[in-house]
Amino acid sequence: MPPDDLDSLLTEIRACRFCVESPRGRPLPHAPRPVLHVGPRARILIAGQAPGTKVHASGRSFTDASGERLRDWLGVGAETFYDPDRIAVAAMGFCFPGQDAKGGDLPPRRECASLWHDRLFAARAPFDLVVAVGAAAQAYHLRRLGLERFAGGGLTERVERWREIWDARAAPRLLPLPHPSWRNTGWLKRHPWFEAELVPVLRAEVARLVN
Repeated sequence: MPPDDLDSLLTEIRACRFCVESPRGRPLPHAPRPVLHVGPRARILIAGQAPGTKVHASGRSFTDASGERLRDWLGVGAETFYDPDRIAVAAMGFCFPGQDAKGGDLPPRRECASLWHDRLFAARAPFDLVVAVGAAAQAYHLRRLGLERFAGGGLTERVERWREIWDARAAPRLLPLPHPSWRNTGWLKRHPWFEAELVPVLRAEVARLVN
């Protein structure tokens, strides 16, 4: 099949009601509100997990403390981050999946990847850099880019192997990141090499591509 027209596909994704209308879907705990920001000229993709409560309310990705930390890692301000022709944001789940009994966000819904992701990334030119935030995004994009050998193991193992992943192909390049949530502050303290070694490489590459 020929690739989708990007604008038409984005309209279709934002109108998605699969989880509430399809007999194969599992109901969400709220009305669907797919959130993504993808333009035809962006050279960077931020591939996250799924929107949280604040993103569901705002309709803008990473409008929370996680977003502030992520933008600091990237070395960009909100104006650049929310320009879809400079940075694209497409999480593995486009809708807020709800919360578990402890108040944590549930994993991204698998329906989004199976319905939309392959079509979305075929509808525009490849990115130069994929920033894979969290385990689900890393597993999907490593496989999509032919880097299956890095897809096993846990998140920490993948982030520890970032130099191998970075050097594994010329383009698109991929950098695996932990989620910037406050819940991972302890992880960051236990792994100081992340901000000392990986983040400077990330900032330099983002600066090159957005400018």
